[in-house]
Amino acid sequence: MRATQVRPTGVERSFGADEIIVTKTDPRGIITYANEVFLRISALTEAEAVGQPHNLIRHPDMPRAVFKLLWDTLAEREEIFAYVVNLASDGAHYWVLAHITPSFAADARVIGYHSNRRLPQPGAVAEVRRLYDRIRAAEQTQASPRAAVEAGWQALLGELDGRTYDEFVWGLTNGARA
Repeated sequence: MRATQVRPTGVERSFGADEIIVTKTDPRGIITYANEVFLRISALTEAEAVGQPHNLIRHPDMPRAVFKLLWDTLAEREEIFAYVVNLASDGAHYWVLAHITPSFAADARVIGYHSNRRLPQPGAVAEVRRLYDRIRAAEQTQASPRAAVEAGWQALLGELDGRTYDEFVWGLTNGARA
């Protein structure tokens, strides 16, 4: 099952403020572990999730430029916090504040990624949704995926207005106006 085959239903799903969604992947983004909260919220069984690419839950409303930022940051062996809307296998969606970190072997090789996701505040989601809508609109003006990513990237940089994405995320997360 691929997320691209699932149509969003508009139904929003949530999870408890005391719950954490956890997944682990190999270096290529293939899921190697998923906790019960992930399985329940994404409407997947363990057999359906493990062994699949993590983009299995990619929602079409997520700007490509945000994933560029995510993968560029991880390629630098750095952690990233990001607001993400995901698509469950039944078409429902759910927002998360994701914390993704590289996992290292004893010899310092990246052997995968670990992601913890928490329930974001509704006000932060509303602000992020508006930002992502503007970035996605820029991406949709382009015919090719590569050009779409570049247009989205330029839109993201313009929206951040000299701030880093981390500063934007933490401004929202700490209750400051973005």
